[in-house]
Amino acid sequence: MDISSLDVTALSLEGAKYLGLFDIACLLFTILAFVFGWGFRFRMVGITAFTGVLVAGLFGFGLAFFQRPIIEGAARYSLVYDTGGVDTVIAVPMDLDDDTLDATLRQAALDLYSPGRLGAAVAPLVVRAREIRHLDDEVSEPAYVGEISRSLTKRIDENPTVTIYPH
Repeated sequence: MDISSLDVTALSLEGAKYLGLFDIACLLFTILAFVFGWGFRFRMVGITAFTGVLVAGLFGFGLAFFQRPIIEGAARYSLVYDTGGVDTVIAVPMDLDDDTLDATLRQAALDLYSPGRLGAAVAPLVVRAREIRHLDDEVSEPAYVGEISRSLTKRIDENPTVTIYPH
């Protein structure tokens, strides 16, 4: 693995993994020190505990800089409905072209992905996009313009289903 190609998040998580393995080795050595009554056994307790703190800190540091991917051409959207289940609704600006709407739906599906959503084992995540259509000066109505359906069992869904409604 080439370290220069890793970002801060990946490098921190990789370091936490190897430091965690070292901490397990320290724990085993500490247990051996207590079994055989070696004089430095209490120092090994301190080393093991401190290494555990370092692992937790490095892991937390790696998560602090996590950034979701950004889809080029996506428009800004607002989350309208989300109860943590598999159905969500976003509001998009009026009159988006199909390419921008597609990119916006893909961005929303990435942003709203969480393996801890309710019903994740049963159904895919469905993100619907709506816009507000102004029929006249006093009457407006929401209209769905597209949706995306993606798997919640895979972190990276290579084949989400995007549907753009005619408008």
